[in-house]
Amino acid sequence: MNVTPVSLLPPGEVERLQTLRHYAVLPALREPVFNELVGLAARIFNLPIALIALVDADEVSYKANEGLPGLLCQPRVEALCALAVRQHKTVVLADVAQEQGITTEAATAAGVKNLRFYAGAPLVMPNQCAIGTLCVIDHRPRSFSADEQQLLEHLASLVSGTIVVRHEYRADQGDVHWQQVQRHLVDETRELVALVRYLSARFGTQVPVSTAVLEPVQRRLHDLSAVLREYEVCK
Repeated sequence: MNVTPVSLLPPGEVERLQTLRHYAVLPALREPVFNELVGLAARIFNLPIALIALVDADEVSYKANEGLPGLLCQPRVEALCALAVRQHKTVVLADVAQEQGITTEAATAAGVKNLRFYAGAPLVMPNQCAIGTLCVIDHRPRSFSADEQQLLEHLASLVSGTIVVRHEYRADQGDVHWQQVQRHLVDETRELVALVRYLSARFGTQVPVSTAVLEPVQRRLHDLSAVLREYEVCK
């Protein structure tokens, strides 16, 4: 396995890795709610690929995957998602092939898969450690507006919140109660997907995504965030 160079490590890497272990998501995050969330992200931005990436010490695991079947993990040095974790902020690469700030290994890996556009928002946990990213990807270069970035960050916060709720319910009440919560979250997310389909049919697909689509989706995301907060209080 490739050893991650120090240049890719963020400050507080030891605490960050401890946080990743604490939430126990590496072995078993492949669950319906996370698949629904990456599907929602891909549909909102009308992009073929969306991933939940968890960044371990030397490897990035893709625990929910829309559009890159068979990609389960890759060395951290090859993963674009390592950038968002290192910088602790959203990373947008309008054309990966023209970027100078990524590793040679990452540029090569992206080129092999013909990945040209990348936007990844960090999954920030309550202790402010970033354990991974929610990212969207295209095979063509693409612009990404400030409003789109804000919505991607909101989606990433929903993924982070869902990881927290999952951990708390499984630790306090067992997996059965978590499955009940998960079914509710899946239903809520599918309703959001239906809304996006309706808005896309009505207003069309544009680059960047129209505010006529983004604004109602953002409002509905706030509703889903409220559902998550209720579960955190009522666990």
